[in-house]
Amino acid sequence: MTHVHHPVATQDRATMAKIREIAAPSKGVLERAAFDTVIEHTQPADGVTYEAAIVGGVAGWWCKPLHQTPGAAILYLHGGAYILGTAKAYRNVVGQIARRVQRAAFIPDYALAPEHPFPAAVKGAEAAYRGLLGQGFGDVVLVGDSAGGGLALVLASLMVAAKGRRQTLAPTRVAVMSPWTDLALTGTTIESLADADPFLTKAALASAANQYLGRHDPRDPNASPLYGNPEGLPPIRVDVGEDEILLDDARRYWEGAVSAGSEVQLHTWEGMPHVFPTNVGTLQAADAALDLRESHIFFHFPPFAYCVETVEADGDGFGSGRLIAVSVVTVPSA
Repeated sequence: MTHVHHPVATQDRATMAKIREIAAPSKGVLERAAFDTVIEHTQPADGVTYEAAIVGGVAGWWCKPLHQTPGAAILYLHGGAYILGTAKAYRNVVGQIARRVQRAAFIPDYALAPEHPFPAAVKGAEAAYRGLLGQGFGDVVLVGDSAGGGLALVLASLMVAAKGRRQTLAPTRVAVMSPWTDLALTGTTIESLADADPFLTKAALASAANQYLGRHDPRDPNASPLYGNPEGLPPIRVDVGEDEILLDDARRYWEGAVSAGSEVQLHTWEGMPHVFPTNVGTLQAADAALDLRESHIFFHFPPFAYCVETVEADGDGFGSGRLIAVSVVTVPSA
């Protein structure tokens, strides 16, 4: 079981005190324009270009670093409790990761609730993933934060299951930040860290879950990956702050996945709030987390090159419409 605890830096203590003071008046407020404004303030990465695009029928944005690994991509699923967030607002966040790992990253604008309730987000994420495969990306890493982190874990399980039914390539790695894995809100830290968390409240998450799920069971594994089957998953890295109410969502998912035999790293960060890596350039922990994420995503892949052949077939997966089956031949890299 790999669990790494990261102590808080002295400088970050002072910075977090200021962040808490600024955030206090809007704690628990989930408003679309304000959320995008905060996310857009992430420091931009040098040498990354951005391009609006459609992948798998889903609109979004590409973040393309100057140097890219051929055939490799990131599918980044953004946070926002399934009711907030846009791909455009997340460009700087994802650009920071894309530059570090030298691979193009696509951020889909999956449909948001309440206009588009469950399972619209899952269908959109799967469509974008299969779209990347259809474009010849044989090495896809799933990355996400908060609700997008939970969505990435759901998608990973779906693609592993699909791989068993047909020749569909599963993701090679998953990396999630502060994942929301339990929409039933049963974690003990929902209550015990209520005062420590500067951003989230149980009431806000409950409202978002209700808008997304309606009367649907919050323990459905396609909504809450905590209740899914974590067997056979690709290597996963989880980063979470120790001052956020979703700490238990990360810890319990890690415990279950490890018990099932999956390779999962849990990194907990003292004094850090929800999705703290978006504060790159402001918090030392944010830069450190993204640098560690670089080693997890970029340096730990098996030395294989992928030869991908895509074949269209009638869909039988979770999503609707025609799906893309992918047959893969691996050969040792030169």
